[in-house]
Amino acid sequence: MPQFVNGLPASSLRGAVWRKSGRSNPNGNCVELARLPGGEVAVRNSRDPDGPALVYTHAEMVAFIEGTRDGDFDDLLAPGV
Repeated sequence: MPQFVNGLPASSLRGAVWRKSGRSNPNGNCVELARLPGGEVAVRNSRDPDGPALVYTHAEMVAFIEGTRDGDFDDLLAPGV
């Protein structure tokens, strides 16, 4: 199983199928995610598809998504922050 390093060029993740939220807008203000062979999830900036990717374990993504569902990060979306 390959080991991925955070910050590697997203373009080096051969075969990655990137997808973005249906809530993204036409200006490209969104991130894209791709599932990797070992169950990890890579995240990249949609405006820089060849730029760096951050790679998270399955457990890290579960914690993040469940925290998001619980509202743990809602304060980060407040205007003027």
